[in-house]
Amino acid sequence: MTQQGARWTSEQVLALAPDEASRKAGSRLGTAGPWSESGCDDAGAVWGLCKGSGSKPYRTVIDTSGPGYKCSCPSRKFPCKHALGLLLLWSTDEQPMPAGAAPDWAEQWLKGRRSKRSAQSPTDHNVTPVDEQATRRRAEKRADRITTGATELEQRLADLLSGGLAAAERPGYGLWEETAARMVDAQAPGLAARVRELGAIPSSGPGWPTRLLEECALLHLLDRAWLGREGLPDALAATVRSRVGAPTAPQGPAIRDNWQVLAQYDTADAKLTTRRSWLYGKKSGRSALVLDFGAAGRAPGIALPVGQTVDADLTPYPGQLRAALGERYTTPSEPDGPPPGVTATEAVERYGRALLNDPWLDAYPVTLAGAIPTPPQNNETGWQLTDAKEELALPIPQGAAARPALWKLLALSEGAPTTIFGECGHRGFTPLAAWQAGTKELVALT
Repeated sequence: MTQQGARWTSEQVLALAPDEASRKAGSRLGTAGPWSESGCDDAGAVWGLCKGSGSKPYRTVIDTSGPGYKCSCPSRKFPCKHALGLLLLWSTDEQPMPAGAAPDWAEQWLKGRRSKRSAQSPTDHNVTPVDEQATRRRAEKRADRITTGATELEQRLADLLSGGLAAAERPGYGLWEETAARMVDAQAPGLAARVRELGAIPSSGPGWPTRLLEECALLHLLDRAWLGREGLPDALAATVRSRVGAPTAPQGPAIRDNWQVLAQYDTADAKLTTRRSWLYGKKSGRSALVLDFGAAGRAPGIALPVGQTVDADLTPYPGQLRAALGERYTTPSEPDGPPPGVTATEAVERYGRALLNDPWLDAYPVTLAGAIPTPPQNNETGWQLTDAKEELALPIPQGAAARPALWKLLALSEGAPTTIFGECGHRGFTPLAAWQAGTKELVALT
């Protein structure tokens, strides 16, 4: 089979599953048995017919350069179990999938995707004129509402501190939720999210007053920064706008690079699923965070193969690590190995420097070189990443330490120094991916 780009591993395929049920169902369909007329082409398309419970097989086609999925099954999950099964079949070494031209039903969908992608590229004749005055008026009106909300929140924090932190336990979560709702009304979702986090701290365990005071201080700092944003440097002012939840758009020229997909994971609440994808530019040396969102019960649309490299454009958001994913030029290819790694001391220093530009940053992307995962030795210490060169160790946060993937990391390292990518922050270091010594293959830990 001749094929542009590299085939994915089964782990990379299953990392795209929207939930555990889809992962299990897709694994059962990852053999040749239920499939017929399957094939692929040099442009990254994969297709096949999957036998189901009805008389007609399900038609499944995938564009791995996106990736994008289309299946005639009634599932509302993306990718569905049939798409996952087809990708698993495509990725296996046991029975290479024949290369050739896509059938008409698959080619029709593929052409539609290509046309849509072309139409999204702005040209001189299809750019819609923007009413700059109306846009400015809307932005000013929203800024006034956020200012009203921030002023009200400042009074709420002052009342909390004057009454004593111990009293914060008595009203319960309802008062915090009411305050958060007021921030939503003020069109400041970033402030609302931080208020909800405050409401969960009282009675959360030993030391909660200290944690509450720390978070109140950060929220007060954000309030005051918004109210005095006119006197801030442009980059910091942009960070403040994004933190309070004011709309921001990617700016500046797109950066084309070979972006290595280092990690991808989802977080969800009752209304929204957020997908975070960490990318590293092999030429630029930049780290970038691509965010995508899905309504409750639906997976986000962007799904990138972890461990592979994508030749694509990224446009950064002002004052953030976040970037918007633009045009992708080829199908994903194999990476050249991990990004340059640093010591534990350098990892903490990088996070510290990042805080100068964004004091509300919880974590910063870092690749550790020569870290040894160390399980708990007694009741006083938890999981740690011990630096092989320094007599230092980074703690793994309690939430991350509860994941079974840490034992996978320990088995991967075999007790030897390992290159590990993750998020370094004030709570410690959360491992998201690792490379076994002497190999280029990335192993996802999410």
